[in-house]
This record gives sequence, C-alpha cells and structure tokens, in this order.
Amino acid sequence: MDAIILLGPPGAGKGTLAQQLRDERELQHVATGDVLREAVRAETPEGLEAKRYMDRGELVPDAVILRIIRRRMESDPADTTYLFDGFPRTVEQGRGLDRLMDELNGTIQAVLLLQIDGEKVVERLEGRRVCRACGAVYHVRNNPPSTEGVCDRCGGELIQRDDDRRETILHRLEVYREQTDPLRDYYRSRGILYEIEAGGTAGETFEEVQRAFGASP
Repeated sequence: MDAIILLGPPGAGKGTLAQQLRDERELQHVATGDVLREAVRAETPEGLEAKRYMDRGELVPDAVILRIIRRRMESDPADTTYLFDGFPRTVEQGRGLDRLMDELNGTIQAVLLLQIDGEKVVERLEGRRVCRACGAVYHVRNNPPSTEGVCDRCGGELIQRDDDRRETILHRLEVYREQTDPLRDYYRSRGILYEIEAGGTAGETFEEVQRAFGASP
C-alpha cells in the first residue's frame, strides 16, 4: 500500500486537487471527515468512540483517528494507493501513519503542500455561497449566480455557511498554523515534500503539481 498526502490550509483547494488527482491516477481518496462519518454510520467500535467526542464538540483524539484509518486500509486491496486529504493533521498523526505504513509494508510517495496567502484564503471562503436546497456552490466574485442569492440550478436560496464567515476562517487558519504547519518540516526532512503555489486557478495548481511530480510519484 502506498500513499500521497495533501496538506494545506482551509481554502487552499485540496478538495478540487484531490478530485483531479483521483481521476487521473486512479487513487483511493480518503478525506478525514468522510472516513469519520462512515465509521460513525457503520457503528464500528472506533466510530462509536469518535461519536462520543464529536457529540461533545471535541476533537477526535489522534489515536482514534489512526484506528479508523487502519480499519479502512485493512479492508482495501494490498495494491491500493491512497490520497490522504486532511490527514495527518498533526505531527503525532504523521508519526502514527508512518508506523501504520511500515506495518502494512507501504510507502508515503509524496506530500503535496498547497501554499496560499491567508488573505487569499479569506477572500475565497468568505465569498462562497451554497444552495440551501441542492448544495450547489457559488462564489460572489469568481462564480456568481445569474440572480443574486438564487441558485441557477434549482432556484433555492443561497446562504453563507458559518464556516465561511471571516471570524471563523481566521480561527481555522490559526488552528492550522499551530497544529498542521509543523508537518512541513517533518516531511521536508525526509525529502518527500513538494511545495505547491495554490493562489491561482485550480488548473494552474494542477499544472504545478504535474511539474513537481514529473511523470509519476
């Protein structure tokens, strides 16, 4: 089993890049939030433990996250290549993933760090609007609806999510700097870190990833 890791602050474009890489390279996309929700729905022992923390509004501990990831990896074919998105979140999770990969005879092939200015993140996320009815996503500047506040697809109301309000975005960026940014040095020291400029369009970011990778990671 092998893995590619996507790192970067909220709003850097990890989700879009993950979809592009998954489609081109046939990777198994593993987003932490999705895996957590799957474990909770399946009522696995790890999922039930995670739910207790989530119900209290607390972060799920690293050890529980790692057990959920382990269960997922052990259920997949041995030749799977994963694309981890939002995991690891801390250096401790990074060390735990290293131990897990060793046990499964896997290799972390590359770590893609999407770099973007904080104000650019605020601009991207603060301008995002989501349809309350169908979930379609717009941006007030980059991808506005035909009629302000109205979804082109279904006519539903467009709203700004709480996560996309400025004060929340700034808090999320601070949490990222404290918890996740130390992974930069952790992976750089191993020679597998690729620093990608993500302030442009999704296409430009993908092209830079292709150049950094070469033919294939």
